[in-house]
Amino acid sequence: MSHPHPELGPPPALPEGGLRVTPLGGLGEIGRNMTVFEYGGRLLIVDCGVLFPEEEQPGIDLILPDFSSIRDRLDDIEGIVLTHGHEDHIGGVPFLLREKPDIPLIGSKLTLALIEAKLQEHRIRPYTLEVAEGNRERIGPFDCEFVAVNHSIPDALAVAIRTPAGMVVHTGDFKMDQLPLDNRLTDLHAFARLSEEGIDLLLADSTNAEVPGFTPHERDISNVLRQVFAGARKRIIVASFASHVHRIQQILDAAHEYGRRVAFVGRSMVRNMGIARDLGYLKVPPGLVVDVKTLDDLPDHEVVLVCTGSQGEPMAALSRMANRDHQIRIVQGDTVILASSLIPGNENAVYRVINGLTRWGANVVHKGNAKVHVSGHASAGELLYFYNICRPKNLMPVHGEWRHLRANAELGALTGVPHDRIVIAEDGVAVDLVEGKAKISGKVQAGYVYVDGLSVGDVGEPALKDRKILGDEGIISVFVVVDASTGKITGGPHVQARGSGIEDSAFADVLPKITEVLERSAQDGVVEPHQLQQLVRRTLGKWVSDTYRRRPMILPVVVEV
Repeated sequence: MSHPHPELGPPPALPEGGLRVTPLGGLGEIGRNMTVFEYGGRLLIVDCGVLFPEEEQPGIDLILPDFSSIRDRLDDIEGIVLTHGHEDHIGGVPFLLREKPDIPLIGSKLTLALIEAKLQEHRIRPYTLEVAEGNRERIGPFDCEFVAVNHSIPDALAVAIRTPAGMVVHTGDFKMDQLPLDNRLTDLHAFARLSEEGIDLLLADSTNAEVPGFTPHERDISNVLRQVFAGARKRIIVASFASHVHRIQQILDAAHEYGRRVAFVGRSMVRNMGIARDLGYLKVPPGLVVDVKTLDDLPDHEVVLVCTGSQGEPMAALSRMANRDHQIRIVQGDTVILASSLIPGNENAVYRVINGLTRWGANVVHKGNAKVHVSGHASAGELLYFYNICRPKNLMPVHGEWRHLRANAELGALTGVPHDRIVIAEDGVAVDLVEGKAKISGKVQAGYVYVDGLSVGDVGEPALKDRKILGDEGIISVFVVVDASTGKITGGPHVQARGSGIEDSAFADVLPKITEVLERSAQDGVVEPHQLQQLVRRTLGKWVSDTYRRRPMILPVVVEV
């Protein structure tokens, strides 16, 4: 099994007749999925998603793939194939299309409807090509065939990409549910047919590679939901991903059975469920869904609210309910269902929300105490079965953290993929398929690009480090006025602290030290403001560290007069 070396340099020119595969996101993380395929000087992109921030990224709204390696090649892009409509696969599209709005988008009916609605908010009208399972389209030098796969959202597709260098199959996100709610199975017959033709490189979903056995059926949740609905005496509030159409369908079915009305809360939830209903993916009995404003006219035992926030996102509806910062107030006896998995890294945020809801008297039902979620990804048993059908000549695990990628690689080896034909890469690592063998050829830039409000890429790691210091230790500002010609103090020093836990009066002990240092520097002829600021910062920082064992941000301001 090959894996990248930290000292990898830029990849050389692609050998003639070779295919280059460069993941710009989705490897070593859950989210930000984006893979660039290059053949004959032309590019094809599969997915362009976002990653949601964790606690150590304060103030960040979204994390994008780094487009810098393709920015000067936007005219070479033939199109973006979207495997399905989840945010970690389509959320980055508006930001790429801002740079070149006419890049064609290729995807299934629901996937394109979801991304078109999102792009409308960005005032972008995309060029789209709707495809379905069984379709085969020529996209520049890339001959793409689309295959049905089962996932936690309808209309998911895998894609087989044929070039003279060989055939690459990208699974997208998939599982092999044999009893799917929409009766749309992962098309194992199509994968077997591709196998007979010869799959030269398989990019396979790794998310559940560590989980033994088979992923349970989505419909197994229905009975658990019915039990929860049967026992609920007041309102039921369900938190789910805004794109989990199958899960919402089960909620609607249970609500209809138990005589409740359903209201969607949150812009993305209202928008996505409206699209799914209009296209026929969501079956809604007449009169079941009502506007949230009408709920006050209904008794509590007839109400179901469906909202976002299952991952503890601070601004999502459920988190605001837990913090008493939402017009919907949780009361004693309400039932809250978290109908989704815990994305790695979100555990603390989710448990904070659960505790907040429980504090106000809610009965919180979640994956830890009831079977209200099943994964949308294939477990180890399914992957073994899948590899035995596909018999890939080369394997590249994708979509997962390092532990998932490694576990998936080991499953491939168990089914007979030679160790030297299994490539464990990471974001930015270029993998070349040349003469039937896949190998790492170099690495391009593929860091995090942070979205903060309307700012894209302006906030970097230094700014995040400053934010963490401010959040953890606070800030102390020092204001001093000095004579421009002599450097002598004419005003101050004045000290103010915010969030440091140190009273302003306590700084009386350090003011003489700051004054002494500045007077000494004036005698030495030091008058440059930046140097004086550094002296103040070091003096005050040492005193705070010695006295309080703290390291707040220190902001010295030296004004010349």
